[in-house]
Amino acid sequence: MQNKINGAQAINKAIYDSMLKSKKVLCFGLGVTDPKGVFGTTLGLENKFGRKRVFDTPTSENAMTGVGIGLSIGGFRPIMVHQRLDFFILALDQLINSAAKFYYMYGGNVNVPLVIRLIIGRGWGQGPTHSQSLINLFASIPGLKVVSPSSASSAYKLLVQSIEDPNPVVFIEHRWIHGYFDFVDNLNVKISKLSDIDITNYGNELAIISTSYYSHEARIAADILNKNNIRIKVIDILTIKPLNENKIVSELKKIKKILILDIGFEVCSLAGHLSNLIQTKFPKDKITIKIIDSGDLSEPTSHYLTKSYYKNYEDIIKASCRMLDIKFHYKNRSQVKYHDIPNKDFQGPF
Repeated sequence: MQNKINGAQAINKAIYDSMLKSKKVLCFGLGVTDPKGVFGTTLGLENKFGRKRVFDTPTSENAMTGVGIGLSIGGFRPIMVHQRLDFFILALDQLINSAAKFYYMYGGNVNVPLVIRLIIGRGWGQGPTHSQSLINLFASIPGLKVVSPSSASSAYKLLVQSIEDPNPVVFIEHRWIHGYFDFVDNLNVKISKLSDIDITNYGNELAIISTSYYSHEARIAADILNKNNIRIKVIDILTIKPLNENKIVSELKKIKKILILDIGFEVCSLAGHLSNLIQTKFPKDKITIKIIDSGDLSEPTSHYLTKSYYKNYEDIIKASCRMLDIKFHYKNRSQVKYHDIPNKDFQGPF
């Protein structure tokens, strides 16, 4: 049965269904029992499953991560929630030196089935310390799996799979997908190895490779271009690590122009890795690759400066047409009144 729900409701449903399925699934972290329930993603869970399975914690990121690792080793499957990725930086010691290493250090005899939800995304002048998309940082750590949904349906599927996975998974969700609606089918989640890539295929004139919220913008751009007989394929990387390189390469056959959207920073990036992968796999082909990312620059706080910092589907359309050498005069039809507000209910940074 399919239900049309938004991203926040999809995440809530994934946690609810997983906790209903197994008493070993716990949900804890800063704000999970607050009235707003971390943007609505944890609402109702405490009432249904009780305080022993759904609980708030003191503001000590490193300590609460240690608790999550201990619970995981003890046979539980905890979901640890952070309202901002930026705050979780304080827990990198526990993440890198413990959660990511135990399976390797103990010869495969110790699993850490811990899901760490980290929320990213701009809004209301949050600036350089409250809006960082450090996906590339986590993807560089051996022993971690990293996923990032781009819609309600992918959020539900990825979170259920992450909870079932025997390894530590960093689940990076963009704040802006919380408000977008999609059809979610809870009967269609196959518990398999995390390696998801979603394809929107209108043709082979140009391929857009993207992840997280940028995939949402890429699909809008591709749909507009397709209606004007410009055929675009969108490759949405949902599982960033492990990266399904074989599927990506197979989807790029016969495509000579590739636009890569990276929500992270320029140096040591996913986009750079993908560019290298493509050129290595197709060494004799004349392939043109363009990358759109955040450069080597943190987000400014100013409402006016952030207008040029973040890209949307209109920027993607322009970049695509330049690569294809097409003069396509797209009239600005953006429905977003304010570029730094994810939805009409948004009233502040948290």
